[in-house]
Amino acid sequence: MKKSRVLVVGGTGYIGRRIVKASLAQGHETYVLMRPEIGLDVEKLQMLLSFKAQGARLLEASLDDHRGLVAAVKQVDVVVSAMSGVHFRSHNLHLQLKLVEAIKEAGNVKRFLPSEFGMDPARMGHALEPGRITFDEKMEIRRAIEERNIPHTYISANCFAAYFAPNLCQMGTLLPPKEKVHVYGDGNVKAVFMDEDDIAAYTIKCIDDPLALNKTIYLRPQENILSQNELIAKWEKVSGKVLEKIPIPSDEFLASMKGTDLANQVGIGHYYHIFYEGCLTNFEIGHDGEEEASLLYPEVQYTRMDEYMKRYL
Repeated sequence: MKKSRVLVVGGTGYIGRRIVKASLAQGHETYVLMRPEIGLDVEKLQMLLSFKAQGARLLEASLDDHRGLVAAVKQVDVVVSAMSGVHFRSHNLHLQLKLVEAIKEAGNVKRFLPSEFGMDPARMGHALEPGRITFDEKMEIRRAIEERNIPHTYISANCFAAYFAPNLCQMGTLLPPKEKVHVYGDGNVKAVFMDEDDIAAYTIKCIDDPLALNKTIYLRPQENILSQNELIAKWEKVSGKVLEKIPIPSDEFLASMKGTDLANQVGIGHYYHIFYEGCLTNFEIGHDGEEEASLLYPEVQYTRMDEYMKRYL
């Protein structure tokens, strides 16, 4: 079977750049959208040129240029969007509606993967303000996709390891704690931690797979389902250090939101759902329209968190 031609939108972003590399590595003809809005962002431009040197093709079009976007989309079979949805950087999820319109008009796209890659927004109807905007926007994109009958796959990748694992889930830092670690509640609620390169590898595996068509694919490999306490224990083992554990009750954690900026309030809400409620693991995968990636693609040798954290020693 001929491999699909892939267009990555948001290819210079944190996950996007990995998706470009995974697409090339898995033998897909790979295109990356180059938006004229890049302006003087020399680092983004140099990254795009490095993709070109690795064999990707750059397609120039603005999301505001409907015709140009349709022309770009017509050159490929699959579109993967990795536009940023985090509040401490650019927050662009709603711009994907323009992409949805272009895909609908082009009429040739066999699969669209919108920018998801976090917790499943379909399960976050109860989410706290103001963080729920992320899920509401993602659901708005999903509705637009489904109303237009665009073939799709949604990727729920849970916790990006770099933001959650080496720092032992501490907010406001990416580095391992030196002496003490704050523990959410009893620290036993299970979450799922994913190496970002593995997220990209699983994402590209999905695009030509009929089993992933019009489904949500959860990235929940068995050995990366860990509680915060288990993550701390792994770090203590690899580092040889024992940390002082300071528990934070849920009401105290939520109260810490007051009077802080929007990005912090969003973060606290998301952490609350993950580490107090257990929203990443408090359901079984396997209903209609759901699959688990490591079962579909056992050939992907996913990174375990002790290995991941060794980079920080």
